[in-house]
Amino acid sequence: MSGRVAVVTGAGRGIGRAIALRLASDGLAVAVNDVNPESAAAVGKEIEAAGGRALPVPGDVTDRDAVFGMVARAAETFGRLDVMVANAGIVQVNTVLETTPEDLRRIFDVNVNGVVYCMQAAAERFISQGGGGKIISAASVAAHAGAAYLGPYSATKFAVRGLTQAAAKELAPHQITVNAYCPGIVGTDMWDLIDDRLRGYLGTAKGEARDRYVHAVPLGRVQTPEDVANFVSYLASSDSDYMTGQSIMIDGGMAMN
Repeated sequence: MSGRVAVVTGAGRGIGRAIALRLASDGLAVAVNDVNPESAAAVGKEIEAAGGRALPVPGDVTDRDAVFGMVARAAETFGRLDVMVANAGIVQVNTVLETTPEDLRRIFDVNVNGVVYCMQAAAERFISQGGGGKIISAASVAAHAGAAYLGPYSATKFAVRGLTQAAAKELAPHQITVNAYCPGIVGTDMWDLIDDRLRGYLGTAKGEARDRYVHAVPLGRVQTPEDVANFVSYLASSDSDYMTGQSIMIDGGMAMN
C-alpha cells in the first residue's frame, strides 16, 4: 500500500493509535487526528521513528469545518487521500431513563455527526481526485445487539451501520467503498471507564464487570487494539475492494451471524 494516504480520527490512543501505527507499517502516509494535539503529535512521532510518514492533524470531529480542514491538509501534504478511518468516538454508561438531553446531544454529535462529516469530507476529496477510495468507520458489537446501560451508545452505533449501508449505495458509482468494524471487549481506557461505571449498577468490584463479559467470549480473552487494527488493515487494502456496506464484527465470537 506504499504511496497511499490515510486519515485516522481519534488516533491519539487505544484502537485509533493501533490503526494509525498498523497503516503506517503497511506503507501508508498517515494523518493522525486527535482532539488532544499532544496525543496526535506523539503518535506521529512514533510513526516517524519507525520509518513511516505522519502528519498530526489535531481537531474535533464534531466541528465539520475542522474535519474538512484535516482532510485538506492531509491531501495537500501527501498529494492525495485514499483511506478515511472515522474512528473517533465516546461512550456513556447510564440507563435509558437517566439519559439527559445533553447526554444525547453529546454522544450523537461525536459518534454519528462526526462520522457523517468524515464521510462527506473524504468522499468529496475522492471524487475530486477522479473516484475510488475507502471509508471505514467505527461501529461496535453494540451495533448488532443493544447493550444494557449502553442505550444511547448502542443507538449511535446502530446509526453508523445505517449510514454505512446508505453511503455504500450512494458512493458505489464513484468506486468508493464504505464499511465499518465492530469490536467487542477491547483492553482500552474506554473499557476501563465502562467497567468502572457498571460497578454502580451491578455492584461489581473493579474489573469484575469486564471479566463477566470476557467469559462470554468464545476465544476467551480480552481483545487487543491490534486485533482491530489488523482487520482495518484489510479493509484499507485492495483485498477488500469488492466489500462494501458491511459492518463486520471483530469480537472474538461474542455475536455471530
